Amino acid sequence: MTFDLKKDGKRIIIICLASALMAVNIKTFVHAGGLYPGGATGLTILIQSICKSFFGIAIPYTFVNLLLNLVPIYIGFHFIGKKFTLYSCLSIVVTSILTDIIPEIAVTYDILLISIFGGIISGFAISLCLSMNATTGGTDFISIYLSEKKGVDAWNFILAFNIVIIMIAGALFGFDKALYSIIYQYASTQVLHMLYKRYQKQTLFIVTNKASEVCTAINTVSMHGATILSGEGSYEHQKRKMVYSVVSREESKAVVNAVKKADESAFVNAIRTEELFGRFYYRPND
Repeated sequence: MTFDLKKDGKRIIIICLASALMAVNIKTFVHAGGLYPGGATGLTILIQSICKSFFGIAIPYTFVNLLLNLVPIYIGFHFIGKKFTLYSCLSIVVTSILTDIIPEIAVTYDILLISIFGGIISGFAISLCLSMNATTGGTDFISIYLSEKKGVDAWNFILAFNIVIIMIAGALFGFDKALYSIIYQYASTQVLHMLYKRYQKQTLFIVTNKASEVCTAINTVSMHGATILSGEGSYEHQKRKMVYSVVSREESKAVVNAVKKADESAFVNAIRTEELFGRFYYRPND
């Protein structure tokens, strides 16, 4: 593993800022609303609540969260990427320590506002970490692993798993907070879908007179191939080539810009791809 001072330094700073934002969100919105967000964070808070309510024991957030992340870290280290996992560990440690240090501050006691805006902040913080090729830990590791292996956007599966955790919390401490926690988790997942597009796909149909140059541009930017189809324009009845390719939505804009440089007169139709079967290249996590 190599270390680039400028690139990795920026990466460390942004990951630490995202982790700090996550910790602040936990100590303001989550604690003020008595929510259980799901994932390792929600499970940690649930275990803390059980120990405090039923056994009178106060357990530090850091201890429980690090313990719960051991298996996800193992999955990340062996199946996703070593550097990716190390930066994720940085996020987990910073979030955990700051959560124990930062005092509880109630921004609002309106439970609906807490659920919505707390979820939005959570989704933004997670997306910020993911954009730096790291995670906030817990089920994020599992979601990325499933996305890489199965070729699908697995965040909704993780949402379903988180709802199970939330319902257990509801059975123990009341279903009103559990239901608001589901709103929180849903808001977080939707923000994540909007900001993090690595596992979402875009189909490009490109009408061009420079098909070879366009294919080269697509491959240079995204490492994806393309199919060249022959056609005829309905207005002038001239022969045209159409390039068909599927790329990640994360790199779609860069691909279209490269296509426009290769052929300024290219006509590009970008369509969101809901399902894809077959081989699809993902840039490996470091």
